[in-house]
Amino acid sequence: MGWGQMRELLQSKIHKATVTEANLEYIGSITIDEDLMEKIDLWEGQKVLVVSNTSGSRLETYAIKGERGSGKICMNGAAAHLIKAGEEVIIIGFTFSDKPVEPKCILVDSENKFLDNL
Repeated sequence: MGWGQMRELLQSKIHKATVTEANLEYIGSITIDEDLMEKIDLWEGQKVLVVSNTSGSRLETYAIKGERGSGKICMNGAAAHLIKAGEEVIIIGFTFSDKPVEPKCILVDSENKFLDNL
């Protein structure tokens, strides 16, 4: 395989986030504190994989901005059946590229505040 082939690669990750809310009434997506989205260069509407360290559930959805500095991580719509408030999750964003990408990965505390780059 040579260069020039598009591949889907890890672009960003929020490690050990805590789900603060699960809202069945909202129509899809995951709400993420805007500060965290900026730290990992995640765009609103971008597809993400959400993996629960608590239950093992995995799902794909898209990101929407939550209130800046709030620490909010909210599973919305049907996803709220699979991943509940209080669960520890990893939120993973991907990008397409024809060359390697340096991912932006962060660790957060139990209140979803930035701790460190990974």
